[in-house]
Amino acid sequence: MNGKPKVAVPATPVATKPAAAPTPPPAPPALSIPQTQVDLPRPQPVDPAALSADTPPVAVEVVEPPTPTRTAPARRPPATAAPAPPLAVPAPEPAAPQIQEIVPAAEAKRLQEQAQARRRDVQQMLDQLGRRQLNNTQRGVITNINSLVALSNDAEKRAEMKLADALAERAQILARDLINGK
Repeated sequence: MNGKPKVAVPATPVATKPAAAPTPPPAPPALSIPQTQVDLPRPQPVDPAALSADTPPVAVEVVEPPTPTRTAPARRPPATAAPAPPLAVPAPEPAAPQIQEIVPAAEAKRLQEQAQARRRDVQQMLDQLGRRQLNNTQRGVITNINSLVALSNDAEKRAEMKLADALAERAQILARDLINGK
């Protein structure tokens, strides 16, 4: 040991700072606030050759997207500077041939004869009805029958024998119902 007496040095208390409360993170923005800031793309340079008058302008169809359901306004595409001249209308294409069911000749002949027989039968019934006193409803039915007979004749002229027979059959049914008082 060393010969010097040791002096007790009083310890200075270290001042401790009270622990600061941690700051809470900032709250996220509310979902219902309107969006007022718009981020537009940078302007793009226009090539002067694109504006030359010797090339015809190309027609561009602007399709607007459906209306958004959000509260933010929808962006609209910029309007074109000059309207495009009307494009030439192409000549109409020749009419495409009608698509018909292929019916064997024997079947077509049978349907034609059957339709003609039905129309003759209808005409006989209409002659009988012409002698009767008819009300407005019955006269309307006779008009429908005559219309069906005319349509049947037209279908036969177009060689649509199934349709001609079906129309004649409808006319025949209506005429029978009218004769029988139904």
